[in-house]
Amino acid sequence: MAIPRHPEVHGDNRRKRKMGEIAQALSVSPVDVATLRRMAISEGGLLTDEIRCQVWPWLLNVPPQVLDQEPDKVERENNKDYNQVLLDVQRSLRRFPPGMPDEQREGLQEELIDIILRVLKRNPQLHYYQGYHDIVVTFLLVLGERLATALVEKLSTHHLRDFMDPTMDNTKHILNYLMPIIERVNPEVHDFMQQAEVGTVFALSWLITWFGHVLSDFRHVVRLYDFFLACHPLMPIYFAAVIVLYREEEVLECECDMAMVHHLLSQIPQDLPYELLISRAGDLFVQFPPSELAREVAVHESMASSTFKDFELASTQQRPDSVLRRRRRQKQAALDSSAAKPAVAMAQPSTARRFVRLAVMGLTVALGAAALAVVNSALEWAPKLDLFP
Repeated sequence: MAIPRHPEVHGDNRRKRKMGEIAQALSVSPVDVATLRRMAISEGGLLTDEIRCQVWPWLLNVPPQVLDQEPDKVERENNKDYNQVLLDVQRSLRRFPPGMPDEQREGLQEELIDIILRVLKRNPQLHYYQGYHDIVVTFLLVLGERLATALVEKLSTHHLRDFMDPTMDNTKHILNYLMPIIERVNPEVHDFMQQAEVGTVFALSWLITWFGHVLSDFRHVVRLYDFFLACHPLMPIYFAAVIVLYREEEVLECECDMAMVHHLLSQIPQDLPYELLISRAGDLFVQFPPSELAREVAVHESMASSTFKDFELASTQQRPDSVLRRRRRQKQAALDSSAAKPAVAMAQPSTARRFVRLAVMGLTVALGAAALAVVNSALEWAPKLDLFP
């Protein structure tokens, strides 16, 4: 007679097996980076911060000799970014573990300032943006100052490069992938959001902080970082899309008004099923790779450019809704004329849609082919983005 196994026992065994696979991948020469990526994507991610200290450098391809370098001394006087960085770091109290002694937190905040200024000084082509510190603090808390400096510099010149331009043009381009992804999966939600004229501004802080600014549980933040570091640089926008799609009922039940929908979508629930959504995002990336969405992105880009210009002007007042509503009404003619979309943007036939629904529901086993495709395609797409020079 078979003895029933407790779920926690099964979970412990799976965890031990995964830790063994990670240790094996790290021990071989050369290091098995493909397996490390698969471990970072699959359920549970990299499990512990100790493992992340070993694996994240390999996911970002940071050489060991760079990791061993002691950080440069930072000169704060006459630094053009210092005052803004200081203000942002002083406002970052909620990003530190609750109950941390003030003295320890203040010491980490000083290290956070130094990491940011150090990376910017070494890379004068990079421009600081508000929200950058939300990403850097995650690396600091997981890795410590020395490792965080090396990895943040690599991340800033690759995955985050487009956010660190003098203008928001490339950031806007990345955000414009959001609606085409939603349209492919759920035309009803897409059309509702278009009718509400809500745009994509609600997802801006999600994207440029890798969700670090909007999630309160640090465990969820680092789990997402495992996933994003192992994948294509556009994966965060796919994850943003699956959050909206997961909230389909809430969205469609909301009053079809820009301010109402914007407010709803801006508030991310803290109890999201993260593993399911990670699986869905990976599946969607395989179903609708960036290269396939390029034409629809261009259509959204032409309609969104002036919206973002107004948002940038209004952002200091933190009241984008009325500005966006006015601009969207001015653009109503453009929306009407774009109703006849190219064939690539049309809703899928019923058979194909059922297939997409199955994929979006995360019915692949532990991502499987989706994970491999995401890993293997990491340098292939995003023709407009110079993310891997």
